[in-house]
Amino acid sequence: MDYEFATLDFSDDSDSGRARRSAWLAAVLRGFHDGRPDPEHEERWLTHVAADDVVCRGAWLPDGVFGAGPLPVATFASFDKTLNAGHELLPLRMVTDVTASPAHRRRGLVRRLMEDDLADAVAKGIPVAALTASEATIYGRWGFGAATFAQKVDVDTGPRFGLRDFRDTGRVELIEPPHSWPIVKDVFDRFHGLTRGSVDWPQFYEVLHTGAFDFNEGGPDKKLRGAVHLDADGAVDGFALYKADGKGDDRKIDVTEMVALTTPAGLALWEFLGGIDMVKKVSFGLAHPDDPLQWALTDINAVSYTAVSEFLWVRILDVETALAARPWSADGQVVIAVDDAQEYAAGHFRVVSEQGRASVTRTEDPADVTLDAETLGSLYLGGASSSALARAGRLQGRESALAGFAEMADLAVPPYNITGF
Repeated sequence: MDYEFATLDFSDDSDSGRARRSAWLAAVLRGFHDGRPDPEHEERWLTHVAADDVVCRGAWLPDGVFGAGPLPVATFASFDKTLNAGHELLPLRMVTDVTASPAHRRRGLVRRLMEDDLADAVAKGIPVAALTASEATIYGRWGFGAATFAQKVDVDTGPRFGLRDFRDTGRVELIEPPHSWPIVKDVFDRFHGLTRGSVDWPQFYEVLHTGAFDFNEGGPDKKLRGAVHLDADGAVDGFALYKADGKGDDRKIDVTEMVALTTPAGLALWEFLGGIDMVKKVSFGLAHPDDPLQWALTDINAVSYTAVSEFLWVRILDVETALAARPWSADGQVVIAVDDAQEYAAGHFRVVSEQGRASVTRTEDPADVTLDAETLGSLYLGGASSSALARAGRLQGRESALAGFAEMADLAVPPYNITGF
């Protein structure tokens, strides 16, 4: 079948243009098993599209075929923000809203949309692409590798909860989320600039973090609460947004977002959350993989790590730019060979690291270490160690070369991202 591939024209305000936009959003929600959008949902989406300059691609059935009309059979969206690679904030192509109708699977629709979009990113000089995936088996074929991980923690805040003595000269105060966006966004912006693996927030995070609209409930989020930590000088250096759920002995707190710029701020926010009356458990689904909370508790078993799942998937498009922007742990040099089915990252590259930085150049020299584009994506931010990848058969080379590469490439502190899209 000859599908029509096109990009939504948001300047087309005709009846047919508006119908196609509405149907595109409806197709996305159908693809993720969500309900049909109402006018306010669509208006919130259009605001995000305009603010973030989102490009919405799709595939439609040709005119005259049963089922043809404004509703696409595949969708794909992307926009550009930044990724903290460690040394630099790199331009990032963010891929989202990827769906295909179950009646049109395995027709190459997503492949066509993905490859068109990656080609556009390369043409614009964007060195890295990323997405958050609903299934872990889909995106490796396009060179995306699992690069950061989401860790869920459940904290028992009953009688066993308590923190060891820690030095905090600040204090915690409540905030009202509808009026606190400048404060929250300022803390996040500083966090983004400091944290390897962080992805900048899209516009819709303002909607989520002020409670202006709950996309699941279809109206204002009236349950959202917030608190900030102030340092000794009264400056905000952390925040937590949360909701209470359940009743009686089943009441718990679900933390929707928590960002702390210092360890004392983070522990103080946990102490605050653990001290909320009539609550027996606090859960957070995006805890830092190196969070000190367990070791700060008087009872280390008061915290349970209930789930760990891949979160951010990274695709390297410009190897020289991307690898030069990440930190390196030891001085040395290595030639890596990257196998890339789409060719963007393919080739041999000499990496020379010195004092935490690397110069990266193409070379014709034989490779010391060989890997594919998906593995490079997983290795890039330090979320996976090269030694573990080698043991899994994902890196090939002489044992001495692999050991030397591990010394150079593996990073002590894992990357951390809290931005979903």
